[in-house]
Amino acid sequence: MPDMNISPGPVVAIMQPYFFPYAGYFRLLVAADVFIVLDDVQFPRRGRVHRSEISEGGASRWLTLPLRRDGRDVRIKDIAFHANARALLDRRLRQLPWLNSRSGSLAQPVSQILHGSLETPYSFLEAGLSLVCRGLGLPAERFTSSSVEVDHNLRGEAYIIALVKAVGGRTYVNAPGGRQLYNPANFSSEGIALKFLRPYEGRFRYLLPALMTEPAAVLRADVFSTTALSP
Repeated sequence: MPDMNISPGPVVAIMQPYFFPYAGYFRLLVAADVFIVLDDVQFPRRGRVHRSEISEGGASRWLTLPLRRDGRDVRIKDIAFHANARALLDRRLRQLPWLNSRSGSLAQPVSQILHGSLETPYSFLEAGLSLVCRGLGLPAERFTSSSVEVDHNLRGEAYIIALVKAVGGRTYVNAPGGRQLYNPANFSSEGIALKFLRPYEGRFRYLLPALMTEPAAVLRADVFSTTALSP
């Protein structure tokens, strides 16, 4: 992660780290100057932090990371792998023959992450996020929320506003699904403009298979061309 002493830009995006999410996720790193990885919030067991949506036989399914069973309040940065995680993940990967189709520009480094050492889930997720950002040339600076000096006891919208203010943000951009989570008036009262991306209508809803088969330039063009803010 970059040094917090840099001068952040005015547009901030904040999102949990996802396991090779759909391409639309990465539009936030195009729209923002600063991207805060939300690592110190409660781990959502039914979310996309540890699950990557993939296509198999024309239908969608999940590739899930094998995690240790923890308490309900465990934070994303503190989740751990199952004691037998390498063998369990290898078994799941062997069920995906398209992983052997390594014609994509980033296929080899992606494969190295998937089949490499498993230290912590967060380091695994960060490695995937960094790889895609480098490979597609995404410009946003990245920090973890746990590294930002704010009151980490805040929750929900109040925590998001505090993070944006702490890095000098004047605009907060969120995914389309965030419309039901945030009140624009609360952001405006803190001197922050609230913006949302338009719904993703690109080609790569399933990013992991695309990383194995598509040129990085094609993926980059998709992400950049679909990065538009709603009025």
